[in-house]
Parts: sequence; C-alpha cells; structure tokens
Amino acid sequence: MGVQLREIVEAKKIDLKDLAGRIIAFDGHNVLYQFISIIRGRYGEPLRDREGRITSHLNGLIYRNSNLIEAGIRVAYVFDGRPPLLKAETLERRMESRREARERYERAVREGRYEAARRYAQQAAVTTTTIVDEAKKLLTLMGIPWIQAPSEGEAQSAYMALKGDVWAVASQDFDSLLFGAPRLIRNLSITGRRKLPRKKLYIKIEPELIELEAMLQHLGITREQLIDIGILVGTDYNPGGVKSIGPKRALKLIREHGSLEEALKHIEAEFPISPEAIKRLFLDPEVTDDYRLEWRPPDVEGIVEFLCDEHDFNEERVRKAIRKMERGYKRSRETTTLERWFTPGGGGE
Repeated sequence: MGVQLREIVEAKKIDLKDLAGRIIAFDGHNVLYQFISIIRGRYGEPLRDREGRITSHLNGLIYRNSNLIEAGIRVAYVFDGRPPLLKAETLERRMESRREARERYERAVREGRYEAARRYAQQAAVTTTTIVDEAKKLLTLMGIPWIQAPSEGEAQSAYMALKGDVWAVASQDFDSLLFGAPRLIRNLSITGRRKLPRKKLYIKIEPELIELEAMLQHLGITREQLIDIGILVGTDYNPGGVKSIGPKRALKLIREHGSLEEALKHIEAEFPISPEAIKRLFLDPEVTDDYRLEWRPPDVEGIVEFLCDEHDFNEERVRKAIRKMERGYKRSRETTTLERWFTPGGGGE
C-alpha cells in the first residue's frame, strides 16, 4: 500500500515521551487496517463479539489510544473520502489480492497450516463501512476529534500539518511526505514485538520520525523530485511504476537528469496515465478547511455501554483504559492551559 520509499528514507527512533504535548493526525483508514490485520486470534481470525461482529479495530482504538493520551499526546483521526479516479486500478488490485488471500486462508485452516493461515488472514483484511462508522463512534465517545477528508486522508492530514494545526502525520505509508507533510511518524499505532513471516524471529517495533526537509536535504532533492521518484517507483495512482526501477535507481535517475520528464528520455517506460496528472494529485490535492480540532473528556459510561454491553469487552480492562486517558488529560492540564488542550488551534510547537 502506498509508495515504497523505505530504501532511501532515513528515520529517527523516538519515544512516546518525545511527543508529549504534540498534536498528531492519524491516517484513519491506515490505522484501522493495521488493527484489523494485526489484532487477531491464534489462527489468524479477527476478534469478534458474541454476535460475530469484528471488534479488532475497537480493541486497537481503545487500548492504543489510551496509552498515547496517557503519554500526553493529542490524537486526531482523518478518514478518507472519495478516492481520485486515478486510484481505481489500485483499489481493484487490492480487492482481488484480498479475495485470493481469503481463499488461501480458508484452505490453510482446513489443512491445519495455522501459521500460514494467520499470514493469509492479515493479507485478506478489509476495512468496511461498518468498521469505519464504529471507529468514528468510539472516537467521539473517547473525546478524540476526527475529520472527514473530501478525498485522500493523507492529503488532508498533510495539509493540516502544513498549516500548523497538527505537528505530524502518523501513518505506515510514505505518501504523506509526497503530499508535503513536514513530519511523518511511523509505528505509532502498533508497537512491541512482531514476528517475521515464516521465521522464528521477532523484531522490536518502535515509533520512528521522518522529517521531510531534513530528508530532502540529505538526498539532495526537492519535494517535486521526491514525487518524481515516487511515480517511477509506483504510487496508488500508477501501481507498479516503471518495471525494474526501485527507490535507489529512481533516486539516481532523478539526480542525474533533474526531473521525471528528462529521466523518461533515457529509459523505456510506458505511462497509461499522464505523469503530470499524477504529480498534480500530490501538489494540489482536494482538501478542506472545514474541520475543528477539539478534545473533550471521555464519556465513561458511553464507552462502557458501547464496548462492554454491545460488544462484550471486559469492563475492568475498559475502565482501566479510560482511567489512563483521564490521567493523560489531567497531566496535560498541569503542563499547559486547559484552554489550549481542549480548544482548536496550535500544533503543539
């Protein structure tokens, strides 16, 4: 998902305490997909309530956000709106890939290959309208603001960061950098140990910060050239990019020739979609100023009713998570004014 720039991007490991007092905009659909993919049972099945309704996303939202808020981080969520027409092929590819993964998952379960089943189950994860609506309801009960983007959530998040309304964008994808986000934080919604596929090895997952200006200076390129690199490698608007060109070669080409237009004169490449049209989506995306960043104390009984009465969550654990949130709000009041915490404005600089 998203443009693959890992090979040329340098990130700095950070701790939650480094983000205290900051406003972080989460790519809502990206985070929900993460929760649905990773928070699963022994055989790869998503968590469900007694009615069979998936609850992995609700689990992630209440417990992970309570930790972030306790650490003094002001969390906001931005959800995708209508996708650009150029994204249609990518969305169709994803749907087909998930259908195939679902078939492999069911076959692996029947054959007792549970490790493989878990892997396929993660690949088959889908964020439905119901999952998104339930997430928005829980966020509202938790007092966490959420914003409905007119189009791409990462474009809206980047726009808010450029305005200074949020300090950084949190996402696993690198696309927000192409949209101009000054800071990107990865691994913030899921941390801890993660098992490597098909290996008996675990890696430690820690939050990491990428600062756009520092990255561009290190690479010796401009943001427009970064977009050119993304188009060569492949974006959601031109999946696959140019055959046999990865991030390192794309960087070399853009450094040598200065622009995508000039680089294309020296390589064999076919673009069914105009590269300029793709570039415009990153440079001038559809965004809105119609949003408010306002935090409120959690609705304790509303959360308990929604999670415990409706979805069978353990009430003791839920109330413990709520107390973490309350401690976070209290701590924030001690270090800043109540007005600054609970009213819009300010990226936490």
